[in-house]
Amino acid sequence: MERLKLVLQYFQSNSESISNGICIILALVSVKLYTSFDFNCPCLPQYNKLYSLGVMIVPPIILFFLGVLINRHTGVMMDEWMRPIGNRSKNPAVVKYLFSAMIQRALLAPMVWILVTLLDGKIFICAFSVSVDPALFSGIWKHKKRRNTYSMSVLNTVYIWQYSLYDGLCVLSGLPNNTGLDVIKIMAKVPCKEDIIFRNSSFRKAVSRYVRCYSQAVGWSILLFLIVLGAIGRLIKPCFDDHATFLQTRYWSNYLDVEQKLFDETCVLHARDFARKCVVQFFEDMREDTVLHLPHPPFIANSREAWEEEEEERLHGISKQDQMDQLLNKWYYSKPELDVTRIAHRPRTCVTWEDRDGKTLYSDV
Repeated sequence: MERLKLVLQYFQSNSESISNGICIILALVSVKLYTSFDFNCPCLPQYNKLYSLGVMIVPPIILFFLGVLINRHTGVMMDEWMRPIGNRSKNPAVVKYLFSAMIQRALLAPMVWILVTLLDGKIFICAFSVSVDPALFSGIWKHKKRRNTYSMSVLNTVYIWQYSLYDGLCVLSGLPNNTGLDVIKIMAKVPCKEDIIFRNSSFRKAVSRYVRCYSQAVGWSILLFLIVLGAIGRLIKPCFDDHATFLQTRYWSNYLDVEQKLFDETCVLHARDFARKCVVQFFEDMREDTVLHLPHPPFIANSREAWEEEEEERLHGISKQDQMDQLLNKWYYSKPELDVTRIAHRPRTCVTWEDRDGKTLYSDV
């Protein structure tokens, strides 16, 4: 339990870790969605490829925009890009860094979905089974006759014998055709293993294995390409980029995130204190005037004065709606410059006690 609390505190204190964690969770959710998704190929030539490509492309697009939506860098980047210059100049390198970080995290879940679909192969089989040449799965033997087509019933299944004059070969395709359908429609039904025309035929399994091999080869090739590209990029990046500039860009991007977070937290605290004071004032106005003659201990007065001073400090002297609106407007249109020397050398009040002759007896800040 203590380890879980430490992990949660780490993620809460680090916005970048939060974004990474959310993207990893989104990638795992994409895998879970695919495994729980019951893919049913329509097994029609005109719809197989359209439906399969839709299943392979549409969910990654949804996951990409969902990753952009939940990424905190998106809001920080847009605020920095769209804000007026005011007292603070814009740094295009910071916006570029935030955009790059946002895109990298948003692409994780879509790439996981695409790789899982390719390695599984069902969608690829549905999409490209029509494009497979049935002659690749044929038995071949010597025969010299003119081109013709005969039918023979074997185990209640009708096969097509195609006699060809090419190189004097006779090709037995093993293509089941007990329904009178043409080759394209039969190949479109390869993903449907429950179809009656493939009941006693190994032709469907052979075609499925063939297309699945291509699908997995494409999936592993994409994964290898991404890993090699990332490794090469990590290795050659220091050769072209100034590391000091990169550190500055990363620091100010983190600063923008932390600044916005602290401003939001301060606004929440101010709104809570402001609302509590408005509510107390409302109830005070509704109460009738009463006079009670009671002794007033001095410690109550001191504690009340201290509480009022603390409350005024939390309100930062803002006690009206117009003042708050003006402050928020100034924050957006004229953000403060990145200089804290005025706070570091804030003037302080020094109290000095003197005697009747003007000599200093005691001083306090």
